Amino acid sequence: MTDDIPIREPDQIDGVLLPEQQHEVYGHEAARATIMSRLQGGTLPNAVLMHGPQGIGKATLAFKLARDIFVATGDEDAHRVDEQVMAGSHPNLFVLRRQPKDGRGFYTVIRVDDIRQLVEDLRKTRGRAGHRVAIIDSIDDCNASSANALLKILEEPPAETIFLLVSHRPGSLLPTIKSRCHSLAMRPLADADVRAVLERSPGAEHSQLEAAVGLAHGRPRKGFEAMLVSGDGTLAALRGWLAGPERFPSGAHLALADAIAAGSDTAEAAFARELIVEWLANEAKSAALQGPAGRIRLASATELWDKAQALFDETDTLNLDMRQTLTVIFDAIKRHLSETLPLSEPS
Repeated sequence: MTDDIPIREPDQIDGVLLPEQQHEVYGHEAARATIMSRLQGGTLPNAVLMHGPQGIGKATLAFKLARDIFVATGDEDAHRVDEQVMAGSHPNLFVLRRQPKDGRGFYTVIRVDDIRQLVEDLRKTRGRAGHRVAIIDSIDDCNASSANALLKILEEPPAETIFLLVSHRPGSLLPTIKSRCHSLAMRPLADADVRAVLERSPGAEHSQLEAAVGLAHGRPRKGFEAMLVSGDGTLAALRGWLAGPERFPSGAHLALADAIAAGSDTAEAAFARELIVEWLANEAKSAALQGPAGRIRLASATELWDKAQALFDETDTLNLDMRQTLTVIFDAIKRHLSETLPLSEPS
């Protein structure tokens, strides 16, 4: 990890370079090529909605596109532009995130006042030759009032200004905002690209790196979070249990539920939940691949999936005891295997 990273994001990972400080973009070649082609052809859209799963590098690509636009339309070379973007000092770059709150954390939303300030700034005389770029990271953080205020400027955008809107949940956005944007769908990265991103973290050991790539599922951010989690703790125990629950004594999963629930607000607990959901999905897929012979196993796996999802949702919504939820799910997994094991593939 890298020390002395300025705090600019509410969900910033300690020691990890900010999107504007990344020199390279891994993956997303097609997405970048689409915008560069429009730029070179003089048909750059006023707004681009960059959407896809959280943590795949959308904001990193947005800042790279901003650099490309400044170099192509301005009067400074790439090195000088790069320095200013990294420092957050380029006069034609406007970045809107959730703002700090009185020195104690960040606001929970992008407020309408934040959008109004952006509009006011964009009405001023530009500070440098070339296009201006406004990056909203992320537009999902806008509340109803700020989203409507943003819509107004998207409907009548300033000349030679492009809005890059980062979204993890485009389905929740106002249809009128989406209709004003060029849609740029982005997908999780290949493991090789995730590995290339994580390898830039000083001191990362090979075994730690490979485990993080496996947990990332194409999302470098998740990989960085995984590297902060010990490889010999709860996650390792959970992987071992899921590899063969029937081999463990009956009380083993109770201790596992205790350990996961004890850190229910930690990155480790979040990964534990992902591992469980991944196991459930793979179990259903394996049963489906058995064809008619796996009919009973598939029905049981599907029921197990639905039950686990409902329990997790209920626990999140009602703030229920995660230990109890995990215990019920682990019991259901053991029961599923005991009832369908004869139909399973030999291990």
